[in-house]
Amino acid sequence: MQRHEDSVNLMTFIRPHQSGFLLSIILAVISVTSGIVPYFAVARIVNLLIGGETNFSAYLTWGIVALIAYLMKSVFHGLSTRCSHETTFHVLSEIRQAVADKLTRVSMGYLTDTPSGRLKTTMVERVEQMEVPLAHIIPEMTSNLLVPIAIVIYLFVLDWRMALVSLITIPIGMLCYMAQMKEYPKKYGAVVQASKYMSATTVEYINGIEVIKAFNQSTASYGKFTQAVRQSVDLMLDWMKSTQGYSALMMTIWPAVLIGVLPVGCLFYMNGSLSAPDFITIAILSLGIMGPLVAAIFLTDDFSKIATITGEITAVLSEPDLDRPSQRKNLKGLDISLRDVTFAYKDTQVLNGINLDIKQGTTTALVGPSGSGKSTIAKLIASYWDVGGGYITIGGVDAKELPPEQVMDLIGYVSQDNFLFNLSVRENIRMGRPEATDAEVEAVAKVAGCHEFIMGLDHGYDTIVGGAGGHLSGGERQRVAIARAMMKNAPIVILDEATSYTDPENEAVIQDAIGRLTHGKTLIVIAHRLSTITGAEQIAVVDHGKILDAGTHGELLERCPLYQQMWAAHTQARDNDQMEGGAAYV
Repeated sequence: MQRHEDSVNLMTFIRPHQSGFLLSIILAVISVTSGIVPYFAVARIVNLLIGGETNFSAYLTWGIVALIAYLMKSVFHGLSTRCSHETTFHVLSEIRQAVADKLTRVSMGYLTDTPSGRLKTTMVERVEQMEVPLAHIIPEMTSNLLVPIAIVIYLFVLDWRMALVSLITIPIGMLCYMAQMKEYPKKYGAVVQASKYMSATTVEYINGIEVIKAFNQSTASYGKFTQAVRQSVDLMLDWMKSTQGYSALMMTIWPAVLIGVLPVGCLFYMNGSLSAPDFITIAILSLGIMGPLVAAIFLTDDFSKIATITGEITAVLSEPDLDRPSQRKNLKGLDISLRDVTFAYKDTQVLNGINLDIKQGTTTALVGPSGSGKSTIAKLIASYWDVGGGYITIGGVDAKELPPEQVMDLIGYVSQDNFLFNLSVRENIRMGRPEATDAEVEAVAKVAGCHEFIMGLDHGYDTIVGGAGGHLSGGERQRVAIARAMMKNAPIVILDEATSYTDPENEAVIQDAIGRLTHGKTLIVIAHRLSTITGAEQIAVVDHGKILDAGTHGELLERCPLYQQMWAAHTQARDNDQMEGGAAYV
């Protein structure tokens, strides 16, 4: 497996758009500078009044300057904000695309182990939460620091003593800020984790509401949900309480520059070391220092948020890729061979030295108790995971040496839980071959036994199937999935208990569709009803991660005790069903 460390740096996404952020910074600096001009204007007007100026045009001129500057502040602030937000939207879009692309390259193990609610939260909510901080930090932090620095420099030119006095509240405010931020990252991180857990629990509760009602688990499930909500609220309140006091104190002290400027300035004026115009100018301009500076300081709060969110995104983007080349290989036929294959999921060993040969154009069935490793073998053949040890070859080439696109072209995978997108029936089938025409889609649907029920839907092939195909029955979803696989027309077909959830009325139809799908192809089937695979050229009996035996149905009945037990249990269940007047077992 390989990692793409260059993909997890936030600057990687920002760098291509740095010109947009630079323009936003320039506009923000103009805006903040314009906001300071009225302070100069007021100082000049006050000095004119003290000097006894009687020409109204002088006052009018500075009034107009202040008004123009105020309007410029608003206009350029709006332009800066628009520019930074547009640029940020592009950055966030590329982050989401990178995460989505990453999920296509990681192992299925990571996807099945990670709650969908957590991934959804990261891709949608968490990335969205970066928008405001990222859009404001870059231009506003820069401008709100540069302008106060320029004012302070000007104050030093007027009187270095008063410049120092105007900054006297900063150290005290910084102490309050440091106290506020002492446990900020830890507590904010806890809030984030609680929010993610609440989101995952919410998705689980909603998705499982049918099961919750059916098995009267409302109290327990609702209790789990409310506990997650309560935990999130408690941590949020604790975080706010721990920072609110220091924040209030800081906001009280920092802007209070006149506490030092006025008495000290009066003292210097009275002893003749400071002129009245300079005193007034310094007093008024000192008021313009702290506003931008406090705004800049508060933006540092967003650094923690961005760092936390970036950490979550990094965790996804740093997941190991399935190590696959990009160059397609020439295959010598499509025989499949597994040699000494081992696989462990986390700390649990799933497969132990699997050896199996599957000839091109034959049917191989994998049977065994639940949890024996059948589906894992199928998914390893489909390259959903990398083998832990040993190797798998397709057409004489190690599966690890085949690019994902080539493997996907070779293998059609139909499982018991086939996902349908919230699109039309037509588009779900067309996913097997995106360039297929409407006529080709309908032709495949007829072969798959779908056409009749599709035409009975409200809008026929244009009927939206709902989230995960929820508007269709289980049998209908399965037939659409088979039609999709038939449209793909892959030479190797894997059926992972494709009819396990099917009602007896639909099973015959689906079995016929499967027969059409797999005709002349290499078929690997995992079956829960042994009677469906008695004609397979090869049946492999899997138990505790090992293949106990492999052979035909007749051979296994003679020599494999586990298969004998499974067949006896199957026939007994079939006979009982028939005696009770149930539908015939297939």
